[in-house]
Amino acid sequence: MTVSQVGPPEVQPAGQQAPVGRMHGNRAVLTASALLVVGVLVLSALSLSVGAGEVGAGDVLDYVLGRNGARDSSRLSLVVGDLRLPRTLTALAVGAALGTAGCLLQAVTRNPLAETGLLGVNAGASLGVVVGIAFLGVSSGYGYLLWAFGGAVLASALVLLIASRRGGGSPMRLVLAGSALGATFGGITSVLIVNSAETYDRFRFWVLGSLAGVEGFTKLGSLVPVLAAGFVVALLIARPLSALALGDDLAKGLGHRPGVIRVVVAVAVTLLTAASVALVGPVSFLGLLAGFLARAVTGPRLTAQIVLAGLIGAGVLTGSDVLARVVSRPFEAPVSVIIALFGAPVLIAIVRSRRMASMGMTDPAAEESPKGGRGVAARLPRPRKGEDGGADTLVVRSGSLSLLVPRRAAVAAFALAALLVGAVVLSAYAGQSEMSLSRTFNAVFGSGDRFDVLLVQKFRLGRIVAGLAAGAALGLAGCLTQTLARNRLATPELLGVNDGATAAVLLSATLSGTFGAWWAGPLGALAAVLVVTAVSGGLGQRGYRVLVVGLAMSALASAITQVVLSRRSLNSASSLYVWTSGSLNGRSYSVAVPVLIGLAVLVPLALVVARHLNVLRFDDSTAASLGVAPGRVRLVCMLLAVGLAGLAVGICGPVGFVALASPVIAGRLAGPLRVPVLGSMLVGAALVVLADTVGRVALDGAEIPVGIVTTVLGGPFLLWVLLGRSAATRV
Repeated sequence: MTVSQVGPPEVQPAGQQAPVGRMHGNRAVLTASALLVVGVLVLSALSLSVGAGEVGAGDVLDYVLGRNGARDSSRLSLVVGDLRLPRTLTALAVGAALGTAGCLLQAVTRNPLAETGLLGVNAGASLGVVVGIAFLGVSSGYGYLLWAFGGAVLASALVLLIASRRGGGSPMRLVLAGSALGATFGGITSVLIVNSAETYDRFRFWVLGSLAGVEGFTKLGSLVPVLAAGFVVALLIARPLSALALGDDLAKGLGHRPGVIRVVVAVAVTLLTAASVALVGPVSFLGLLAGFLARAVTGPRLTAQIVLAGLIGAGVLTGSDVLARVVSRPFEAPVSVIIALFGAPVLIAIVRSRRMASMGMTDPAAEESPKGGRGVAARLPRPRKGEDGGADTLVVRSGSLSLLVPRRAAVAAFALAALLVGAVVLSAYAGQSEMSLSRTFNAVFGSGDRFDVLLVQKFRLGRIVAGLAAGAALGLAGCLTQTLARNRLATPELLGVNDGATAAVLLSATLSGTFGAWWAGPLGALAAVLVVTAVSGGLGQRGYRVLVVGLAMSALASAITQVVLSRRSLNSASSLYVWTSGSLNGRSYSVAVPVLIGLAVLVPLALVVARHLNVLRFDDSTAASLGVAPGRVRLVCMLLAVGLAGLAVGICGPVGFVALASPVIAGRLAGPLRVPVLGSMLVGAALVVLADTVGRVALDGAEIPVGIVTTVLGGPFLLWVLLGRSAATRV
């Protein structure tokens, strides 16, 4: 199966083979196009015939053809003319737009994983719309378009900038960079809506990506010129874009200007994406699915790819919308969930393709192994002078017992402990009430004003303890997952663990009627990691593959979460949305108890296997020769990480990027030769407490959930880790 054209086209032998091959290829494309047109027409007819209102296919046909006075019927005019027909045409237009946009992005980045949802363009457009809703009360189609266009322009520019960086255009890294951009844009979006019930009520259904709100032709009619412009630009740029696949130098030799081509592609993608988001909200995976299937049929012929991708996108979105109306009657499922069920497996299939190596999708170990076959051991950092050497190791003796303590690691641990104490003091002191530092200390120990004691001990200290427990658990979970996967990017949020735990907690609350069951988070996290591990082939085998499979798992779990929220009342959904953003609001000593018990049991186990974790950074054969059973240690580490991350989610929801940043920061401080188990816990606890403090004091009279703070700040950190040239990017 052809994935993409990444080099110059093959030279055909002399004779008639090339024309004959092209003839058969053109015939196949024409046949596929004809079948797709028929399929789209059938799905359109089905879309017009299915839905509420008890209007069958015969009545719809009479209305469309104007027979038997059907157009004089007010019921048929409402159901068919105002609801089903505009909805069907909108599905066709938006599906074609997203399919075309995905095909263009895959071609310009030479990346079969490029798609507006995965690269953060949808999130940028969504942010623009929410800004317009929150600050200007935008409600019209053109208003949505204007703000969606601005957000999509920003996201597209950042994506192309990352793709142009050395190493940044690697397919896997580009997807992960898009995930970071999407997370940052999503965090900023959450800041705008989390404290506004009205904005959230309008946002929670639209963000799912749904055609349920399409009524009449007003909005579609106003955006048709924008969509048409995007389609025209896409077709006109197809030939120059095909030349760009040969490389910038050859494209220049053929008279093209690569920079201009990329800008024009960005304009086309932005027009198509912004108009689509303005009409139905963000819909992910559709461009990936359409581009992949179109490329499988046409091969490297880009014009044919664009046409077929548009047809496939139109058919898939229309068919998914029909399924969305019938799978959960009398309710209606979000169309984005239906598409995710198809798109996530396609994403996994692309990642597992045999052409991954030729596309730069090998795992990090293979990419960075030096010549000579030394493998992972050759990539481990060597100690510099003064780093963990003999002169930098302290010997602590007590009778017949002795302990070797690395000086640098010990200094780092003390510094981090001091930072953590400072974070706790600051969190206890900071807040909306005006309380001096001395009064805060008195209140901590139960003396002074009764109101101060109540505020500090009952509310702030309980919240701090919950944050410390959750942060330490996330830091340790990130350290374990990064080590066992041999990848600095393999953290619970990128492996689908956080979203799986969140979905499990919400489902348990829906089924049982009570919220906060501590066991639901670990069970959901375990289910997510088992699926990711089984599909990707093992956490320790394909570093980048497992990350993209994790992204697919996260998309599915997140879709389940959004569906659960959309089915609840506004008050219930609004409070749960705050929790799903990651919040310590209302958390106390009692909710921290399960995680504290888990830490008391799991941390000693993690310390026991710390020596084996160091050996796991080598390949499996080296680890086995040193007396370590890699499979057994990996299983223990995975269970420890899943349990810790699941318990943390149960306390404060999915707090992102803490598990990513904690081991990286702790490793930089402690030195490169040791797995920073204790340091990761200290950093994680400090980060959560500090982020919670920032969220409480940043806005006067309002609170930003801790998970939103870490997400907004963590996205740029992920980009730095992902695209930087420092040792932090190594695994």
